[in-house]
Amino acid sequence: MNVERLTVNIGAEVSGIELRDAVRSDALFAELKALLLRHRVLFFRDQHADRFSRSDHVALAGRFGPLEEHPVAGSHPDHPGLVLIHRSEERNPYENNWHSDGLWRPAPAMGAVLRCVECPEVGGDTIWVNMVEAYARLPDDIKRRIDHLRASSSIEHSFGAVMEPNKRQALGREHPPAEHPVVRTHPETGERVLNVASFTTHFLNFHTPENVRFGLDKTPGAALLLQYLQSQATVPEYQVRFRWKPGSVAIWDNRSTQHYAVMDYWPSPRKMERAGIVGDVPY
Repeated sequence: MNVERLTVNIGAEVSGIELRDAVRSDALFAELKALLLRHRVLFFRDQHADRFSRSDHVALAGRFGPLEEHPVAGSHPDHPGLVLIHRSEERNPYENNWHSDGLWRPAPAMGAVLRCVECPEVGGDTIWVNMVEAYARLPDDIKRRIDHLRASSSIEHSFGAVMEPNKRQALGREHPPAEHPVVRTHPETGERVLNVASFTTHFLNFHTPENVRFGLDKTPGAALLLQYLQSQATVPEYQVRFRWKPGSVAIWDNRSTQHYAVMDYWPSPRKMERAGIVGDVPY
């Protein structure tokens, strides 16, 4: 197995192995998990269906933990938990923003295994960002301000935005906003992680005497701080950009990263398949 780092802060391409072997080999899976914690996102080439089937795909993701069902995207009828992200006839605005999968859930995703089935000759890259580094390099005064803040994240204002009001409201009732710490602790490494993304709508405990002197400090002050924190995902020094080819696979740690699917390929088709892994409640 060969491991090539792609940037200083995040990402490595792994070659010389068959991912299906990690389904059956405890030793190989342990190696991959250790690499994932170190590099946060791993990339593999030439893992086509004849070498890495849909059954292998969900089985590998299942080694990390139970698989998620998505309330909007659904999953493959024969492979529960395998979401088909097939873009061909229309633009879709949900992936081309900085997000951590399922931040709107009480327990956001632990991670995911994503394979490219079909993609444009050029375009449709995905960018991942190291949110541990994003937190570590915040100014100290900002760290002090956000250390005990909590924020609300919602599926209704994102996936629900294009739905009819009754369907959007039903989605919101079924999946009410989730409350999370603005800075979470990674459960396996103990690292501190900046934990706000595009699903995050507002702080929940900002309006205190320490933060608010006048009304102007409340809503605009909180909104500007949240916007500043969300913008940290856009810093190139924290990022890795991956160019897909059919048979390419990415495995990422959703607890310490965010990602952005570049929407520059329409109307060319882009077909991806993702198995998301149930995570823990952030603390």
